Amino acid sequence: MSNLSIPYDKLLSTFEEILRRFNFTTEKSRICAELFAGASLDGVASHGANRFPLFLEMIRDGYIVPDAEPVQTFKAGSFERWDGKLGPGNVNAWYSMKRAIELAHQHGIGCIALGNTNHWMRGGSYGWQAADAGMIGICFTNTKPNMPAWGSDEPKLGNNPLVIAVPRKDGPIVLDMAMSQFSYGKMETYQREKKQLPYDAGFDKEGNLTRDPSTIIENELALPAGLWKGAGLSLVLDLIASTLSDGKSTYELGKEVVEFGLSQFFIVLNPDKLGVTKAAEQHINRVIEDLKSSSSFNSASVNYPGENTLEKRNHHLKHGVPVTREVWEKILSYQKDP
Repeated sequence: MSNLSIPYDKLLSTFEEILRRFNFTTEKSRICAELFAGASLDGVASHGANRFPLFLEMIRDGYIVPDAEPVQTFKAGSFERWDGKLGPGNVNAWYSMKRAIELAHQHGIGCIALGNTNHWMRGGSYGWQAADAGMIGICFTNTKPNMPAWGSDEPKLGNNPLVIAVPRKDGPIVLDMAMSQFSYGKMETYQREKKQLPYDAGFDKEGNLTRDPSTIIENELALPAGLWKGAGLSLVLDLIASTLSDGKSTYELGKEVVEFGLSQFFIVLNPDKLGVTKAAEQHINRVIEDLKSSSSFNSASVNYPGENTLEKRNHHLKHGVPVTREVWEKILSYQKDP
């Protein structure tokens, strides 16, 4: 399957034009387009260009409401609860992180619980949003059931992505991980390219570990990251997000025909407001330098989470964003009236 190299500005303007055809306001189309294009720019096409057509189909089917405005339903100091009104998930998440940052400027910490929203696409985008503001960011979302509890043979848990970001002048540390060994977006990329995954990633119907993405996707039996540990962490993230947002839990999402109406949580810590000294930057650098000094079995370099993102971003800005021909042609088909 051949890749095209699409200039970033072209990718961004194409997304924005299509979104306006789908009744997005000028501001929302810009934010949404930047989040989709930015994911592919940073090398996460699985939650960028590749996911854009499905996003548009969910709008057509009425699961995503383009002109919905989130509504605050509760406030207590640095904590707020919001109803996403089934608006575009990535736009709702971006606004939630923005609001958490504003609260952290006031209180040192900001917490937003967001219910009744949709898939936030690339979770790492909101970690970078916090880090770019000089803040520590933590956020997570639940999903439909697509991962078994440890020892189970049916999907009861979500792969519930977790993002943790630490600001740093020489490059933020941004962890973006699903509770499954591989995200479903990544598995779909391997499936599209007709490749096996590099490590065991899930189970077949007989309970055997497999690297075949099609088998795992069909059965929705992704392997929990850390085995029983990932399964346990998935459960508690779901409980926190759904309880604090007064939203749906993973098992309730499983009753729906498609995945929509998710629950999410955003936490921001303001180092300046919390008395963290300037020496913290040197402390973080020493930790990273020690990590980077690690020896390895095959002489490969050891990277911290998010280290390669800026390199990929700059490369794609210069040489174009890789998009498969099939995906690009599908995206262009939406330039006609929806």
